[in-house]
Amino acid sequence: MKERYIVISLGGSLIVPHLSDEGGINVQFLRKFRAFILQQIQKGRYFIIVPGGGKTCRFYQQAGRKIVRMSNDDLDWIGIHSTRLNAQLLRTIFVKEAHLAVIDHDPSKKEVEQLHGTVKKVFIASGWRPGQSTDHVAVRLAQKFGAREVINASNISFVFNKDPKKHKDAKSIREIAWKEYRKLIPLKWTPGLSSPFDPVAAKLAEKINLKVKILRGEDLENFKKAIEGKPFEGTLIS
Repeated sequence: MKERYIVISLGGSLIVPHLSDEGGINVQFLRKFRAFILQQIQKGRYFIIVPGGGKTCRFYQQAGRKIVRMSNDDLDWIGIHSTRLNAQLLRTIFVKEAHLAVIDHDPSKKEVEQLHGTVKKVFIASGWRPGQSTDHVAVRLAQKFGAREVINASNISFVFNKDPKKHKDAKSIREIAWKEYRKLIPLKWTPGLSSPFDPVAAKLAEKINLKVKILRGEDLENFKKAIEGKPFEGTLIS
């Protein structure tokens, strides 16, 4: 299938960076992001956007753990439904441009062909099943829709050689091969895992020779460079 779509794994931390009595949804970012995507659509671009769960996911998981002992699958289902909530929010703010249905499962070949044949220029997806994050969903959709890369936009600017929150001497990485990247992250997925790109998604991306661009999502000018294939501030994994 001819490459047509730009696939974005949109970190939930950009949508719901915190939760409080005043809310916590980053309306300012979403307003700017909407305008940004609409500008790109006017240039003839098509998008598949897969949001994460953000703080909604983590707060609900923490609440459940305080009450009962929860299985990894149950924790993942909370995460999946939090991504579905964020996905519905995105679908609503792109109501004129987006397909009516959120892609909430791994679509069949026939479903992909039907979606590919629509006039809509934005598809929104959510989490699918336990054992993976929305990064994996983004990679899988890139594979099915013929995209060669995924843009991973979150609250971090780079992949680092070690956790910058724990190590002051951590160094940013501008380019890295999948084999080396996978040495920096956990081997397996666990609910609530925080890594630049999750291990299940990384394994599939390496297998299908997919490139992933890691960047800070709030810097929309830099985001634009990544979309246009220009040098950008961030990490390229290939």
